[in-house]
Amino acid sequence: MRTTRTTRSVAPLALALTLTLAACGEGSGGSASGGNDSGGGDAGGGGDSYTVAFVPKLQGIPYFEAMNTGGEEACQELGCQWLYQGPVEADPAAQADIVRSYIQQGVDALIVAPNDPDSMAPLLQQAADAGISVATSDTDAPDSVREVFVSQASTEGIGQALTDALLEAMGGQGRYAIVSCGQTAENLNSWIEVQRAYTAEKYPQAEIVDVVYAGEDQAMATQMATDLMNAHPDLTGLVGECTSSAPGVAQAVRDAGRIGQVFTVGLGTPQSMLPYLQDGSSTASILWDVENLGWLTAWAGVQLASGEEFQPTNDVNADITGVTYDESTKVLLLGPPLRITKDNAGDFDY
Repeated sequence: MRTTRTTRSVAPLALALTLTLAACGEGSGGSASGGNDSGGGDAGGGGDSYTVAFVPKLQGIPYFEAMNTGGEEACQELGCQWLYQGPVEADPAAQADIVRSYIQQGVDALIVAPNDPDSMAPLLQQAADAGISVATSDTDAPDSVREVFVSQASTEGIGQALTDALLEAMGGQGRYAIVSCGQTAENLNSWIEVQRAYTAEKYPQAEIVDVVYAGEDQAMATQMATDLMNAHPDLTGLVGECTSSAPGVAQAVRDAGRIGQVFTVGLGTPQSMLPYLQDGSSTASILWDVENLGWLTAWAGVQLASGEEFQPTNDVNADITGVTYDESTKVLLLGPPLRITKDNAGDFDY
């Protein structure tokens, strides 16, 4: 699979304006009645056009806007209609309102990155009962009726990559803390569990001293990271567990003047992390090609809506090849995570 993405025809400004172009309403509980039709019903040689709705944890942040860009591009090529709307805050209740609106519309495929998998499960059941194909992407609701989880990378791969990147910078030992985001997010919590076990197994001289939750608020992540450094003067590492916390913890180290003393890694988008990677306040970002994840999400929605089965190995397009599918877990896996550094962050335009 491709490991870097060169600049696309979509300009950064256009990506930043995706909220305006793709959102269907304003506010965290807005209606999803006017979704973005980027693919159009006539695309793809006049074949059947399926409506694929994706509900992210929240919209307006670079990560999910990059997924939106990938989904739009997929539907332009596949001939589907891509709808995209999420809450403006990582609020499970507001996300649920958007999901209900898409169910009322009768979309063909409904794909969600749930803020709270437990509260989302009944809504996915409701959608399935209405004849809608249901799936999750980016983060899972494993105890729901979702037909597939479009996974960015394996849980073990992400957790281990975060740990290795940080502990290499820390010299294989020391104390570190994690600034996570949503307290109920299944993907974040599963990565943290891997980090705990992997740290104890591979780095016995290292210790995780605390895990805190900043929501999807970068300023809050910076404040929490600052508080952690003050509470633990011997702290030498911080992990930002999502795309808002990753720059947040790096900013805290920069503000404290502790670059080279406290090392940070995180799950940050390349352009948001580039300044921190360049000045050393962040060592690395562990991520994946987010636009490809959006592309794969739209493709999976079309596969479900059309009744096509996933193969053990899937070549989705010229760039997205070798995508594996595990029938036992119903997980469609994009591929291994990427380590983004100051040397390759500029290869991405989000």
